[in-house]
Amino acid sequence: MEKITTSLKETEAFGKEFASTLKPGHVVLLYGDLGAGKTSLVKGIASGLGITSDITSPTFTLMNTYNTSANNIKTMVHIDTYRLKDEHDLLEIGVEDYLGKPHTICLIEWPEKIEQLMRHVPKNQTTSITMEHLPEENSRKILIS
Repeated sequence: MEKITTSLKETEAFGKEFASTLKPGHVVLLYGDLGAGKTSLVKGIASGLGITSDITSPTFTLMNTYNTSANNIKTMVHIDTYRLKDEHDLLEIGVEDYLGKPHTICLIEWPEKIEQLMRHVPKNQTTSITMEHLPEENSRKILIS
């Protein structure tokens, strides 16, 4: 599936809509350059899951957790591995308690840095999203596979 958005608000709105497709235990892998709109998409997904907290990228903390009660999902976990040294850093902060677990949704920015960890999550529980800048200002192409 492909979607073109022309503003951050449209990207967030698409994320909100996409949230309705997520099931407990789902892991969403977010690929794209810096500034591609990954965190804006996460904000929309959070909104779609009924989360009203301010969503910020966990660039320095690596992982933020949010409580939700949408679709039998208790926790949304937002992971950003951009500054990750290696997978052990995530293991030390308890990522295994969330990754692919029932009642949890994990959204992972820069998942290519944790490929070994992702081998433990069944493919049918993952969705890959690639976001690209388009030449038009604030336009993004969102590819879901």
